[in-house]
Amino acid sequence: MISSPRLYVRTEAIADPGPLDQVLEQLAASDPRALVWIRAGDGMIGLGEVIRHKATDVADAEAWWGEVCRAVVDVSTDPDATAGLFGSGLLCFGSFVFDPDNTAGQSVMIVPQQVIGRRAGRAWRTRVAETEEALDQPPVPDPVSRSLPASVSLPVAAPGRVGPASPASADSPASLDGTDSVDGRAERDPRWERAVADAVGRIRAGRLDKVVLARDLTLVAERPVDPRWVATRLADRYRRCWTYHVDGLVGATPEMLIRREGGLAVSRVLAGTIRRSAEPAGAAGRGATGDQALAAALASSTKDVEEHEYAVSSVAAALAPFCSAMNVPDAPYVLELPNVLHLATDVTAVARPEATALRLAAALHPSAAVCGTPTAVARETIAELERMDRDRYAGPVGWVDADGDGEWAIALRCGLVDADDPHRIRLFAGCGIVAGSEPVAESAEAAAKFLPMREALGAG
Repeated sequence: MISSPRLYVRTEAIADPGPLDQVLEQLAASDPRALVWIRAGDGMIGLGEVIRHKATDVADAEAWWGEVCRAVVDVSTDPDATAGLFGSGLLCFGSFVFDPDNTAGQSVMIVPQQVIGRRAGRAWRTRVAETEEALDQPPVPDPVSRSLPASVSLPVAAPGRVGPASPASADSPASLDGTDSVDGRAERDPRWERAVADAVGRIRAGRLDKVVLARDLTLVAERPVDPRWVATRLADRYRRCWTYHVDGLVGATPEMLIRREGGLAVSRVLAGTIRRSAEPAGAAGRGATGDQALAAALASSTKDVEEHEYAVSSVAAALAPFCSAMNVPDAPYVLELPNVLHLATDVTAVARPEATALRLAAALHPSAAVCGTPTAVARETIAELERMDRDRYAGPVGWVDADGDGEWAIALRCGLVDADDPHRIRLFAGCGIVAGSEPVAESAEAAAKFLPMREALGAG
């Protein structure tokens, strides 16, 4: 049996502090470890740390979390005030490695000391401590603070200050470490393109149907990288994505592995990508007409549609044993992001009571969208051809509550801050390879996927 301390939890409704990306911007750099989960201004910010668990895999994390929840005492005085708010109450943030058998990285689950949450104009605060008396103590000591509505005390920075732990800006650009860039923009990587060509050959020979190959790129900033600062910029620009930060992994992903709320489970599958025009909106080739042409080209691309179908099929097959009903749309829609267009499908299902968000995430990972088909062969191909440690890139990242509900996205469009040298951050981008893939085109797609993080770091 896993030993877990008794935890006391208090949740209360608070006045709306405004969009959480703006709240995050105000937080002092004294806690750059702040846990982040934001989409369109809603979500949660976690401050401080009560428990940390180094998980071997998602199944281990689920077992540990179950023990933690069984030892919880909820001392909320008005639970009805936050009833129905998805994410209120005790919760845990987590981030998992892509492949536990081929990494030096570590999966982690973190229970924060305080959570500030917001949904559709309603907000709450959850406090967690190992004694009931500790709930009345300041959760995150900081000499620089002010009161948000309802006297919610949060550490904040001076107005307009980014903080000393900010990454390189336009005035002090980050420098690239490595040789996989041309003119500082990481457009081409000959070694990776050879790996893509090798993978295409294996697919055409019938050894597998699809494989996802990733690249990495290390940026070196003049000052330590503050993930909170990076997350703020990502949340502002990529509002349709889920912006996250867990233990040095920061990004904005468009792909939801699984969202479970009550009996409803939703998985957003993305596979098939086209880069949007570099021209500003309204310019020739950009705007509504240009995007419509690009969307039509993407939707009619045999290569992209084939790649997407593999990903959707893998998700539906993995969810089926845990659900009593499922809806899989016949055709994808086109999801527009600031830099790319994706083919997207939302698979919805009625989850069985025992199928927690973590259990569903374990069943789904790795999907064909980040690994390939068949899974075992694709994983072997990735290990052989990528020649890099993905660490927590493309692994599940998100949160789970005491009822087993939660959201677990795929850690894409992200960077991992070096734990030993916070000036260094490693970026990742991957592409789905099928029989019709062309190495040069895949390089261009990968470069587009690097762009969100490069821009957020001031190195675009």
